[in-house]
Amino acid sequence: MRSMGGEQVEEAVAGAVALLRTATDRDWEAARPGRSEWSCRYTAEHVAGILVAYAGQLAGRATEAWVPFEITFDEGTGNEDVLQVLETAGALLAATLRTTPRGVRAFHPYPHRSANREGFAAMAVAEVFLHTHDIAETLGLAYEPPAELCTGVLTRIFPHVRPGADPWRTLLWATGRGDLAGRAPVTEWRWRNNMVIPAGRLTLEGVTPAAAADLAAGGDGGFAWVDSGPFQGTRDASGALLKTYETGTHRPVWGVFVLVREEDGRAVGGMGFHGPPDEDGRVEIGYDLSEAARGNGYATEALRALSAWALARQDVTSVFATTDPENTASQAVIVRAGFARVAAEDAEGGEQFAYELRG
Repeated sequence: MRSMGGEQVEEAVAGAVALLRTATDRDWEAARPGRSEWSCRYTAEHVAGILVAYAGQLAGRATEAWVPFEITFDEGTGNEDVLQVLETAGALLAATLRTTPRGVRAFHPYPHRSANREGFAAMAVAEVFLHTHDIAETLGLAYEPPAELCTGVLTRIFPHVRPGADPWRTLLWATGRGDLAGRAPVTEWRWRNNMVIPAGRLTLEGVTPAAAADLAAGGDGGFAWVDSGPFQGTRDASGALLKTYETGTHRPVWGVFVLVREEDGRAVGGMGFHGPPDEDGRVEIGYDLSEAARGNGYATEALRALSAWALARQDVTSVFATTDPENTASQAVIVRAGFARVAAEDAEGGEQFAYELRG
């Protein structure tokens, strides 16, 4: 899969600077983008500040709050100088992204208080695109960023937004900047970085639509897998996730997670939900492990952690799992995780063993 990182941030910044450079002779201080109270100049300063802040979060490995610093322009800084600062800030973030290991997460408030390097890159590209749009609209400039990059942003930090035929128009609509046929106007929005759940020797990393598309197509989803790679169940679950995303019914926290081993950052399997809780508060869970990772207790640790997370929510009363009668290894995992066998007719199709864990 094509990653979201330093190259994409540089591409976004270069496109924005090239356009805005055609209007450096205008009065950026008097102009006010759209309904914003910010001037064009301050909007550009905001983007540069965000890019530097993101670099600071990742470089400093900040996990509890924003690193308390910001950039300010020197007195007398002109419009061309503003663009130079923007280019520099973009280069700093791009360099940081290239040197940050994929397993690093740093503080960002939305929505799970952390983001990985791909999340920060996607947010940075979005900041550049959206605020360049704001400035360009005010100055009467035509601006449309690359569709592929817009799709990259949407499939990473807008997993709850049904994709549209035009990724740029969809991104503008999702951030309250435009209309989209057949959809109500957006008045409040937040982007959504993927969720991670600690699970002993593992970390459960939420699969984004971008990663799901790659996994379903036979790729690695951006993860470094153990030698045997993803098991077919993970690929099938990723395909199911992708279908819900495409229909606008995807709920990220009730999606698929990849099990990543803490000791070496290798992915060893997949686990996730078949959908949100039903009207009785029951949610169904499934999982698999790569063949090279079996027999180490990873599935049990992950199942305990994900079930505990689900049962801690007010809308969940029980977690449900099924397994084939001949799959004794899977049955042992479920039992070790605390599940109890329930009547066979509770399982879909009636040909599987059914287990339940209640809160």
